[in-house]
Amino acid sequence: MVAEIIGGLVTNSLALLADAGHMFSDAAALGLSLFAVWIAGRPATPQRSYGYYRTEILAALANGATLVAVAVLIFVEAGQRLREPPLVQGGLMMAVAIGGLAVNVLSLWLLAKGREESLNLRGAWLHVLSDALGSIGAIVAGVLIWAFGWNWADPVASALIGLLIIYSSWRLLSESVAVLMEGAPQGIDVDAVRAAMAAAPGVLEVHDLHIWTITSGMDSLSAHVIAEDGRPHAALLSDLRTLLDAQFGIHHVTLQIEPASAELDCDWHA
Repeated sequence: MVAEIIGGLVTNSLALLADAGHMFSDAAALGLSLFAVWIAGRPATPQRSYGYYRTEILAALANGATLVAVAVLIFVEAGQRLREPPLVQGGLMMAVAIGGLAVNVLSLWLLAKGREESLNLRGAWLHVLSDALGSIGAIVAGVLIWAFGWNWADPVASALIGLLIIYSSWRLLSESVAVLMEGAPQGIDVDAVRAAMAAAPGVLEVHDLHIWTITSGMDSLSAHVIAEDGRPHAALLSDLRTLLDAQFGIHHVTLQIEPASAELDCDWHA
């Protein structure tokens, strides 16, 4: 990051400065992600019965919002430079960008494993990926400036970096907001879950079904189940837990079993 800031000032390259600004947001994002992982590991308290798992989702949301803010600043500066393209030292710009790309490739490799397991780590990985793509854009712009004197390639590359940042942040933002709004987890069809539970032996009806995500990889379900009279509740509860785990991968389950006769009494009094 420091090398790209110095290189951007020396070469008068917005693309390098944009990449350096994005790399700064990467450093902040990685620090925020690490802090969130540490906080999420703290035990639950009576006031926070789910613990601090949601801290990781808040970190992912903050990372996505930061990416968008960086992209807007890049667009503004790129627009100004497109009107009056400044002179840029393409050769030195290209050399500095190659160094930035090497660092980003190493970071991508280090974060690759965890990105499928944690929305928080995916946010950090996306930061580094878009920064690596930005370094590639700066390298291409440096080649065009060095070989042909096309100074307009610098702000164009910067704008493309901004578009890449917006693209990489959109899914992260949408998934983070969905978790915070307690929407149904991606990949789980609520109607399919309801139908599978209702088809289980001894189940007459399923209502008040809710499925949400506490944090990445931790989905929860709660529901009321009306059972046939005479069906042992403990056995039915065990069957439903096994079904939800095997078919949908939902382990954190809270079920209220209600006998059919009690439901009829409730309807009569109502």
